[in-house]
Amino acid sequence: MALGDSYAAGAGVPGQSAGLCLRSDHNYGHLVAAALSASSYVDKTCAGAKVSALTAPQTDAGTVVDGPQLDAVAPGTSLVTLTLGGNDLGTSDLGFVDVVVACSGLALTNPLGSPCHDFYGNTLGKRLDSAAARLTDGLRKLSAKAPQAKVVVVGYPSVLPGDPTKCLGKMPVTTGDIGFLRSVLGELNDKMAGAATAAGATYVDTFGPTKGHDSCSASPWIEGLLPTSPAVPLHPNATGERVMSQAVLRTLGH
Repeated sequence: MALGDSYAAGAGVPGQSAGLCLRSDHNYGHLVAAALSASSYVDKTCAGAKVSALTAPQTDAGTVVDGPQLDAVAPGTSLVTLTLGGNDLGTSDLGFVDVVVACSGLALTNPLGSPCHDFYGNTLGKRLDSAAARLTDGLRKLSAKAPQAKVVVVGYPSVLPGDPTKCLGKMPVTTGDIGFLRSVLGELNDKMAGAATAAGATYVDTFGPTKGHDSCSASPWIEGLLPTSPAVPLHPNATGERVMSQAVLRTLGH
């Protein structure tokens, strides 16, 4: 079973399901299930999902997009993969992308500085602390519903490079703020890992395996703000989803 947001759903990667959840039949959950020859598989991932989507209906402009993801968990569920937390960074369902867009606008006010860092300060860290606490609680509820299930929390990939200058001309964000945003991603993954540990789940790092193939690289596995292969902006393409699936399988011993 797969739960989570657009990174887990494979948003934009062919082939896409109908509806607003943007689930791909080549997202990492599908690929893991196929590699394990799973007898059954349920995909409840949904683009725009925040941690609250585990226990409450996910809505968009007042319309219910999907029911609580944990409703699909059964007592006999044996494996659950999950990526959640990134959308809790933003004020809209776009999450991290929402923050990057804000940083792009702020870049015009101080092209040589870090206006986005100045604007957000420690706000994003506080949002992550809150999201991590909710994720820990959600993971515990998941385990209560499926006591025998192995729960795998899958982290976010390397969306931005370690060298901010590689994004010059490719990302309308100041060099200083590229570094800031990358540190936010690192903190997001750290909080997810902490939530997994606190709830007795397993954390899978996908940041390391995708390093060097970020949205500003010459060979991106995570697309830029203007994707050149099928995927939504700043999200894994088909190769990125495959690499994420391989990281999960290594953790599972396959």
